[in-house]
Amino acid sequence: MAGLMAQTGSNSVLLRAYNERVVLDAVRRHGQASKAEIARFAHLTPPAVAGIVEALVAGGYLTEVGKRFGGKGQPSAMYALAGSGAYTIGFHIGRRAMDAILTDFAGQTCAFETFEYPYPEPDVIKRLGRTSISHFRSQLGPVNEGRLVGIGISAPYFIGGWDEELGFPGDVQLAWRSFDLKSHFAETQRLPVMIENDASAAAAAELVYGLGKKYTDFLHISISTFVGGGLVLDGTLQTGPNGNTAALGPFPVTPSKLSSVRPPKGKFDVLLHRASIYTLISHLKSNGIDINRARELSNMPAEVGLLVSEWQDDCADALAQAIIGCISVVDVQAVIIDGILPSPILLETVARIRQCFSEMIPPGLIAPSILSGELGARGSALGASILPMFALFGPDKGVLVKTSSEKKPLLIGL
Repeated sequence: MAGLMAQTGSNSVLLRAYNERVVLDAVRRHGQASKAEIARFAHLTPPAVAGIVEALVAGGYLTEVGKRFGGKGQPSAMYALAGSGAYTIGFHIGRRAMDAILTDFAGQTCAFETFEYPYPEPDVIKRLGRTSISHFRSQLGPVNEGRLVGIGISAPYFIGGWDEELGFPGDVQLAWRSFDLKSHFAETQRLPVMIENDASAAAAAELVYGLGKKYTDFLHISISTFVGGGLVLDGTLQTGPNGNTAALGPFPVTPSKLSSVRPPKGKFDVLLHRASIYTLISHLKSNGIDINRARELSNMPAEVGLLVSEWQDDCADALAQAIIGCISVVDVQAVIIDGILPSPILLETVARIRQCFSEMIPPGLIAPSILSGELGARGSALGASILPMFALFGPDKGVLVKTSSEKKPLLIGL
């Protein structure tokens, strides 16, 4: 519809477009909402909301889902986001696997694919990306394909010296220096492309679809191949002038007590060496357990469980230190911890982090809630898919991500 997608024009047209976005945001936050509830949330008059809601229903962005009975007067018509209003594709390009997700306007996952590889070579990423997009376009069909509005990509930012941890070949690193990830997908797919740090994307997904809906200020920690973080303040994801806010990997912590971890060169080690899946897998391999992926930890024998427990204690100690450092600088309501660990292991790890934190926290700090996230391994891909949706339909382009206008381009950590 003209108002919703308006980017230029008269003040009245722009105001109408903004108000449409606010109405959509109100419905998204409520799940289902009446016109009266929308008007209160959006600070708009009931007649204005009525006109906007009718236009959004006609445009296919909202749908009436029934009536609410029990109040005074006539039953209230209830509205929800229409899943077929728009679609986005999200990619998470990880160090060992790529996830692809197709989501609809209501945030539901329509399709999901995952691919594993030894290393994320650009040619492999291009081929897998084309394959997933072709599958998703075919699934949408000719009518809904026209409502595919963009592609979001989440991937690690440049991580320089960390390359040695995973042993990427030199030719893979060299190939990335001449490959522009964003331009490739924009040019080949003729769709807007947005790109974000993978840990920040996971935090965005938690903000919109997970526990983050309950909190306006929280720190999100992703325990993935490497550890990363995202910071949400006042309901907005903060990425900073370099896109590197809450980059927890280099956070200084005391040295690991695991025999499989090399002693640091200096007085302190970094969080990446104590709270990452690569460290867990290295610990298992050094003890004779041949394992390559976190998902292989499900249904493990007792001897593996003991080794995982050793890593959990070491990880919890390090993350508790990092959380205390973070809340000494930024006051948050909650710390939400998620990632690619199987759910039972994640829950137990978070419980140990909570215990370590309670034993360490110094006077003068207010303890946040420390919680397990709800999205798991799909978080970064889901967060990527949110980026173009919010750019087009959020109340403003900064509603999801607060950053500098001079934000540096993404450099894949290879």
